[in-house]
Amino acid sequence: MGQQQVAIKNKRASFEYEFLEKFTAGIQLTGTEIKSIRNGKASIIEGYCAFQDDELYIYNMHITEYDKGGFINHEPKRKRKLLLQRKELDRLQKKLKDQGLTVVPTLLFIADSGYAKLNVALAKGKKTVDKRQDLKEKDDKRRMDRAMKR
Repeated sequence: MGQQQVAIKNKRASFEYEFLEKFTAGIQLTGTEIKSIRNGKASIIEGYCAFQDDELYIYNMHITEYDKGGFINHEPKRKRKLLLQRKELDRLQKKLKDQGLTVVPTLLFIADSGYAKLNVALAKGKKTVDKRQDLKEKDDKRRMDRAMKR
């Protein structure tokens, strides 16, 4: 069966944050949620991760209601538990105690196993100067690529 690849990116995260460490986590989903994700109807741009009772959750991740879900549909922005190994959770929780660090979702995808996975990164917020520098480098690279094509 020809299954298209689902890769929902959070492009704003790389602009707003500097990634220090990356993790791949499973997500605890309901049946209608995974069907919507497989249809590509999800967004992680507004999403953020936080600990509650020693477990990591993603908040504000929007998964559109499944159109054939009927009355058993899910709530689009409910909190969802992220599945990481205990040692990874402990390490993240320890590092989050540092000032200015956060966990941001970077990529939502369907793994080869058929499960939905979420790449999250331990990140530090960029200052405005850093953002300007990134934009300048991006423009310079674009300009050089255009010059090479001519």
